[in-house]
Amino acid sequence: MKQSLVRRMLVTLLLLGLTGIVAYAKHKESITFATDVKVNGTLIKKGTYDVSFDEQANELSIMKGNTVLAKTSVKAEKRDNKAKTSEVRTKGEGSDIELISLTFSGSDQTLVATQSSAKSNSN
Repeated sequence: MKQSLVRRMLVTLLLLGLTGIVAYAKHKESITFATDVKVNGTLIKKGTYDVSFDEQANELSIMKGNTVLAKTSVKAEKRDNKAKTSEVRTKGEGSDIELISLTFSGSDQTLVATQSSAKSNSN
């Protein structure tokens, strides 16, 4: 009886712990950049990358595998509706194309970059 109660308490604590981890999880999705783009001063070559958004830090990370290539601070702005597909907005031309915002597929928020490429990137 005593052992059963201890097991139930441990299972309950484990489930509560996992729920907490899920609540603070990062949103991660594969995004394809059609052109080379600068993210907070770092050049990201065109291609497909893993992009994650950390809600707690308001930070967007561009990764290839487990390597973080660039990070930038973002501000989440509410959309009128959920995005049907992932959306990437840039500005500039030639070799000076800069990430402005990103929206994950199915999200009702657009992540707007708050750091410009003129700032240095300290990885």
